[in-house]
Amino acid sequence: MAEMNWAGNLTYRAGTVHKPATLDELRRIVAKAAHIRPLGTRHCFNDIADSDELVSLAEMASPIDVDTETMTVTVGGGVRYGELARELVRHDMALHAMASLPHISVAGAIATATHGSGDACGNLATVVSALEMVGSEGDIIRVERSDDNFAGMVVGLGALGVVTRVTLDVLPGYMVRQDVFVDLPWETLFARFDDVTSAAESVSLFTDYGETVNQVWLKRRIGTDESTGPLDDFMGAIPATESLHPATGAYSGAVTEQMGVPGLWCDRLPHFRLDATPSSGDEVQSEYFVLREHAVAALTALRGLADRIQPLLQVSEIRTIAADDQWMSMAYGQDSVAMHFTWKPDEAAVREVLPAIEDALAPFSPRPHWGKVFVATAKELDPRYPRMDDFRALALRLDPREVFRNRWYDRVIG
Repeated sequence: MAEMNWAGNLTYRAGTVHKPATLDELRRIVAKAAHIRPLGTRHCFNDIADSDELVSLAEMASPIDVDTETMTVTVGGGVRYGELARELVRHDMALHAMASLPHISVAGAIATATHGSGDACGNLATVVSALEMVGSEGDIIRVERSDDNFAGMVVGLGALGVVTRVTLDVLPGYMVRQDVFVDLPWETLFARFDDVTSAAESVSLFTDYGETVNQVWLKRRIGTDESTGPLDDFMGAIPATESLHPATGAYSGAVTEQMGVPGLWCDRLPHFRLDATPSSGDEVQSEYFVLREHAVAALTALRGLADRIQPLLQVSEIRTIAADDQWMSMAYGQDSVAMHFTWKPDEAAVREVLPAIEDALAPFSPRPHWGKVFVATAKELDPRYPRMDDFRALALRLDPREVFRNRWYDRVIG
C-alpha cells in the first residue's frame, strides 16, 4: 500500500520506507542508497520529505538525556515533542516554545524552522546547541554551536543528512495560563499591532478575514508577565465564555485548556493537547512570513482577497517570530509575522488561489514555510535568503553524491 502524509494530500513516490533499529543499520542503509530522505511524523504538506527511498527513525532507541548542570537535553531526532515535554517535566525543566501540535518530531520540526509564537520567541531550531547526523557516505557528523557553518546545518531541510541526535537548551519549568477573546476589531489590530502581539509571551490571532479577528489567544507565563490575572476585555475583544477551537464552530475537545486555568507550559503552549489525537488531517496548509514592519500592509492585502480565500479556508492564524541567524529559517535576520492558512482538503483549488496570495504579498518578499503548500520556486526565493548560495555550497560539500537531493530541492532551492 502506498505511503501517505498525515493530511492525506500527498502520496509518497518512494518504493521503500526503511525503519532501522540501530545506528549502524541506518548508516548502512544511507551508504547504499542512491537517493533517500528522512521521514518524520509526516506533517509536511508537500514533497520535501519524498525521494526514491525514505528512512524513518521511529524504531530506533531514542533515550532522552537531561543534563541539569548545563541545562540541556539530548534527544533522538525521531522523538516527538510531546514525549520530550513529559520527560522534561519530570526534571522540572521546560522548552522556550512549542508548535501548535505536540505530535511532531524534533528533527523534522527544526529542519523546517517550525515555530510557536511570541515577539521575543525564536523558532524551535534556535535552541539547538548540537547535532548528530548520518551523512551520505554513512559517516557520522557531529557539530556544535561554536562550529563553522552550524547556523547553516540546523535548519537543514533534510538535504544534509539524517539527524539522529539533537541537543537543546532548556529552561526551568514554568506555568502558563491561556485566555481567549473574540471579535477583535481590525482597526484596533492595525492601530495597535505592537500592543496586541506584546500582550503575552505567546499571542495567536485566528481569523477568516471577515468583519473582525475572530479569536485572540493569550498564553501568559505566570510570574513573569506584569499581570497574569483575569482580563475583563482585550482592546475591544470580549472574553470567550467557553473553550474554543481555532476554527469557529469546530469541536473543541482536543484543544489545550483555556479560561485562564493555570497549567504546565507543555499543556498550554501548544494549541492541542499532548494526550489527544489532533484533527483527522483533512486539510491543506500554507504559511508565509514577512518582515514585522510590513504586517499591517500584508494583512490588508490578504483582506482584499477575502472573497477568494474564504470559500476554501478553515482558519488563518497570525503569529510573530523573533529574528534568528539560521541561514534557511524563514525568520533569518528579521523579526517576522507569519500568516498561516489551514485550508479545506482541496489542494487543486488551493493551488489556484495561492498565486494570487503570493502576488499580493510579493511587495513584502514573503518566505513560505518550507513544509507547506506554496507555488514560489527557487527563482523567487533565492533573493529572499541572503545565505542561499552558502547553503547550496554546504549541501554539496556534505553530500557530494547528492543522495539527499530530491525533486523538492531542485524546484525550491535549485
